[in-house]
Amino acid sequence: SRYLRDHGAAPDAGLRIGVRGGGCSGLSYVLEVEAHPCSSDHVIEAHDVRVYVDPKSLLFLQGSVLDYVTGLMEAGFKFINPRASKACGCGESFSL
Repeated sequence: SRYLRDHGAAPDAGLRIGVRGGGCSGLSYVLEVEAHPCSSDHVIEAHDVRVYVDPKSLLFLQGSVLDYVTGLMEAGFKFINPRASKACGCGESFSL
């Protein structure tokens, strides 16, 4: 919820996570603040935050964990996707 506040989101806004074609490994993760879900979205509520996932992205993200890490080497959101067979060094793209 702090991330949403820091990005000027309305109180009822959510976090869109998804997958797009692109990136050095073929598929890239998407993370955006969005005011409301689309009618076809799956809405997940966790830790007082609404998360919106479109049906196509859900196929690629099933079983994934979205973590927030802070450390010397990295800070920010990190996708942990057990279905990814290959990932790029920056962790922003993957392939199945």
